[in-house]
Amino acid sequence: MYLGMNLAWSQGITHLHVESDSKVLIDMVTERIKLNGSTPTLVVRIRNLLALSWQVILSHTWREGNRSADWLANFSYSLDSFDIHVLETPPRELQSMLFDDISGACMPRNVRVTV
Repeated sequence: MYLGMNLAWSQGITHLHVESDSKVLIDMVTERIKLNGSTPTLVVRIRNLLALSWQVILSHTWREGNRSADWLANFSYSLDSFDIHVLETPPRELQSMLFDDISGACMPRNVRVTV
């Protein structure tokens, strides 16, 4: 979240909608939950970005709600560095997920139920 927001700010984006499947992170950043002790550095950095003169909306989405972002996050683990990588065209594996995301396709959520 921090890296994406920082990149958007540095590119001059003035309106940003950030979706995350980490409800805990969103709740910490927006102070919906109170932290005991010191605030994690990453949370402080995200809050500092939010305080800049731009409009940012943070919202929670389930992992299945944005499969493209989930795929990209997992893909990043295969890269050799934490540098920013720009993909000029989406990899073949990602193309169908992008289409599903754009068209609003509904994906089932896998939930384990124990009886």
